[in-house]
Amino acid sequence: MFRLCILFGLICFSLSAQNTTVDSLYLEDQFYIGLTYNTYGNKPSSFTQRNLPYGLQLGFIKDLPINKKRNVGFGVGFGYAVNNYYSNLIATKDSEGISYTFADEDLDYERSKIVTHMVEFPIEFRWRKSTPTKYKFLRIYGGAKLGYVFSSKSKFVSDDFKEVFSNTDIVNFRYGLQFNIGYNTWNIHVYYGLNSLLDDAFVDDEQLLMKPIRVGFNFYIL
Repeated sequence: MFRLCILFGLICFSLSAQNTTVDSLYLEDQFYIGLTYNTYGNKPSSFTQRNLPYGLQLGFIKDLPINKKRNVGFGVGFGYAVNNYYSNLIATKDSEGISYTFADEDLDYERSKIVTHMVEFPIEFRWRKSTPTKYKFLRIYGGAKLGYVFSSKSKFVSDDFKEVFSNTDIVNFRYGLQFNIGYNTWNIHVYYGLNSLLDDAFVDDEQLLMKPIRVGFNFYIL
């Protein structure tokens, strides 16, 4: 978290030092970085979150204005995201495959999590109140985000046991809806996944159909 704080400090400094050259063909918000709180939709009744499930995203979006004022347009980009999901869901792996269970309330353990690393492809419709010389403005960006998980792990840690393995139950192709609204530096970011994180995974007879939801802040750099 200390490194994240340093990174956000550098971003805010960059935002305050933007180029003030007047350009009638200006572009906006082409680099982004975001920090999110991660949760799920469609959570089983026995599911509880633990620790601080978080995500970090960064990337580039090509700004494509479609009007003369250049305050309405589209954005198409690519980026990288790492997402951690801490909960009481414990994954174990043996010769027969991966199995899941929910931790008993009296079980003492440090953490159990799923972590994914993926490339992302945001597609946005963009509206903002910007001008060539106005760098503090309201923005509303909405659209979709596609992604592909290239690395995923499950991890369980207790005082006397640790298990880490590559989780092949993760659905690698990700897609969902996203929405960004804010003014100047601070922008609220919401992502709602439309497909389940896990493929054909069960606890007892209950299928795990949890869909990722991420809520946090996005910071844009010209």
